[in-house]
Parts: sequence; C-alpha cells; structure tokens
Amino acid sequence: MATIHDVSPEIFIKALAEELKKTEEIKAPEWTVFVKTGRSKERPPVQADWWYIRAASMLRSIQMRGPLGVGKLRLKYGGKANRGYKTEHFYKSSGKIIRVLLQQLESAGLVEQKKVGVHKGRVVTKKGLSFMDKFALGLVPKKAEQQNVTGKKTKQKAEASQTKQEN
Repeated sequence: MATIHDVSPEIFIKALAEELKKTEEIKAPEWTVFVKTGRSKERPPVQADWWYIRAASMLRSIQMRGPLGVGKLRLKYGGKANRGYKTEHFYKSSGKIIRVLLQQLESAGLVEQKKVGVHKGRVVTKKGLSFMDKFALGLVPKKAEQQNVTGKKTKQKAEASQTKQEN
C-alpha cells in the first residue's frame, strides 16, 4: 500500500490541495485576498488557491511529525524579514490563518486534538490517514512513470556519449 512517503511532497501537496477544494468544510474566508501570511512577508500570496495549498501542506506536516500545535506550525511557516540595511530577523507566521485552517480540518474530520506523552496538539485521524493514503496510491504510478521517463533519457544520453566516443 502506498503512503505519503512514497510520493514527492510537491506533487502530493498540489494534488491534495485540488482534492481539498472539493470538500465543503474547507473554504477560504473572504479576508484571504488581502491578508499577508506573516510578518516577514511584504505582500499577500500571489496564488489564488494558496489557502488550500497551505491546508494540504499542514495536513502532510501533521501526519509526518506527530502532534503539532499552532506554535510549531507558526515556526514552520515563518520566515526572515527583509529589514533594509539591518540584518534579517526571523518572524513567525500568522497564527490566525493556522488556527482557522486547523479548525476547518477538524470539522472535516481529518485531524483531532490529542495528547501523546508530554506533547499535545493535532494528529491525523483514521479517516484523514485513509484519505491521504488512498490519494497517495493514485499518485504513485505517476511517480513511477516520471522515473521511467528519466531512466529513458539517461539511457539515451549514455548511448549518445558512447557514439561520440567511438567517433
């Protein structure tokens, strides 16, 4: 059975974002057109569907790293701010965006709050895990096709270099 570990993160997140657009519980609020994603950013995101890409990325991060809270996710999505001639400084990302996304993922039944030992935060539910695994299963053949294409290219390059050496 394929898991999210078998698929490239870029391919998985983009495809999962398209799938999350279809769910009723996850919708971008009106203010997402105007808001920056953190203090370190100068402008709002350029992509129109950045809300769903962030939701897919957060869902994958929660699956990979166990119970995660708002604080850890703010660090993950933070960045360095350009402060002119002064040295750069790291700032956390917006907590409101992360909180609203986590609430939407909870209402969709994909994550839940849980305490594991001394760590507490959101973890992926069984429904969320099966959703992501089924989705990853559909993407694995695409990854294998890409590897075959690159394999053919390397064979063609090797044959071309052999013909050059013979001449």
